[in-house]
Parts: sequence; C-alpha cells; structure tokens
Amino acid sequence: MNDITQSSPEQIAEAMDDTHLHDNPSSHLPVVANFDSTHLVIGAGVAIFHLATSRVVVCYHSQHGYWFLPKGRRDAGEDTDTGAEREGYEEPEAHHASAASSPFVVEPVWTQLMPVRPTVQYMLFWYIAETLPPNTEALLSHKTKEENGAYQKPPQFPPGMTLVERMNLDEGRDPPRHENTGVDEEEALYESHLLSVEDAREKLRGTIMADVVRLGWEAICTRQKMEKESVDVWL
Repeated sequence: MNDITQSSPEQIAEAMDDTHLHDNPSSHLPVVANFDSTHLVIGAGVAIFHLATSRVVVCYHSQHGYWFLPKGRRDAGEDTDTGAEREGYEEPEAHHASAASSPFVVEPVWTQLMPVRPTVQYMLFWYIAETLPPNTEALLSHKTKEENGAYQKPPQFPPGMTLVERMNLDEGRDPPRHENTGVDEEEALYESHLLSVEDAREKLRGTIMADVVRLGWEAICTRQKMEKESVDVWL
C-alpha cells in the first residue's frame, strides 16, 4: 500500500499548513470523492493534555524547524483513536496517553483531507487525550519492557472520575518521557515539549492543529465547569 512517508517532511508540513486559517477556522463544504485502498491513507493525530499543569504535548522537527502535534498512519486493523494514542507514544521522548473519556471529545474534533501524492489521498482524524496517572504509567512501562518495547494500549479512565480527581493524581509531577520510541530515522529528528495551551496555539498558528488544541482545552474547561456546578448543587 502507498505510504505517506514517501512524501517529504516539507511536503507534509505544507499540506497541513494553511496561512489563510483564522483563529477559529470553519469547515469546508462537503465533497463527494471515491478512493480504493491503494489510493487512500488513513491517519490519526492527537493533542495530549497534562491537566494538572494546563499544558499540552507539542513536537518540533529539529532539522526542518516546524512545530506539530503527534500524528501518523493508522496500522492495519487499528481503530483511529487507538492509532492516535499510539502515535502520541511513538514520537521520540513522548508520553503514554489515554483518550479523554469525556462526552465532549470522544469523537475526532477535526478531520482533514490532504493529497500526499497526485494519486493518493490522506484522511487524518484529530483526537484529544490526557497523560496517564503515575500508577497506570508505571504498569504500562513494565508491560512495554516485557514486550520488547511494543506499544501497550492504556485503559480508559473510570467513567465516574472527575477532572479534579485526575489532576490530583498528577499534582506536583511531570509525565515521564519515553526515549527511543520512534520507529524510523525521520522520527529520531523529532523533539517533544510540554507547552502551555497559549504557547502551543501560537507555535501552531495557521494550522488546524492550533484549533485542535483550542477545542480540546475548551472541552476540558467546559467539563470542569459542569462538574463544579454539579457539586455546588449538592452543597
């Protein structure tokens, strides 16, 4: 099957960049198109939030000098949300993450259609996720070592766990980095950074990725507000 990695980093960055985007970009009009499996590449990307410090994971290409969110091609038979979590882990020095179990961000927050070659269409789904609490992180790291570095899908957060409870699990702790998780020489050029939401949006300005961060953070803040109001009702 055709692979997106056959395109250069500059071509992929250019395809994902749109200098005409506003701070709150609007969707394009619906299109009708047909692609067989040899002319379609499906991928997933993710904004991984560390709730306790209001930061998000952003990657930097050390050779070509651009910022981006973790993303990549979905594996055969893999769900797109799982692919997004895996890509968040496989970026060098990146982090385990679990898709946020929130009614606001269960589904992709954005979907992009981009040509990667004259005859190949790329469909990219953007998700929101969270870093994992220490106990879960330690368990997954142990399983990863047992499986010779193979990615381990993390469990979902318990449905009844509030955002405040999640933040308390991470208080005073930065999520650990996992070194040498990249799958090729290209990914060895990536750097992973935890940035404030504002700084991340500024570095991603002009791309859909900036709005992925915005929508994810707004959803997190909305849920936190609803949970606080629910508690206040019972007081």
